[in-house]
Amino acid sequence: MDYKELLAFKKGFELAMNIFYVSKNFPKEERYSLTDQIRRSSRSVCASIAESYRKRIYPAHFKSKLSDADMENSETSVWLDFAHACEYLSDETYFELTQKSNEVGKLINYMIFNPSKFGVSSK
Repeated sequence: MDYKELLAFKKGFELAMNIFYVSKNFPKEERYSLTDQIRRSSRSVCASIAESYRKRIYPAHFKSKLSDADMENSETSVWLDFAHACEYLSDETYFELTQKSNEVGKLINYMIFNPSKFGVSSK
């Protein structure tokens, strides 16, 4: 299996792309702060999942990189909170993106606690 087939990766990628599109409407003065930060952290979720999958022959590295993905997903959630509080996101969009972020977090944690299901050896 390729990392791109992992459900956590697919859902994370979808979330990052949704954030990319909605953040196009953020004010220009947010370009180098909120817009850059939320795009970066949401994309880093996928990058860390890909890295973890490539490190699956080393169980500790697999979990460490997934922990990084979870951290980036949490950061993305905080930026969503700020974007909503600043009224850059409607209640509906905020709720939808937050739900997707929560789902990605659950999938990442499932991988962390069930590494053998992802080809990680328990040697």
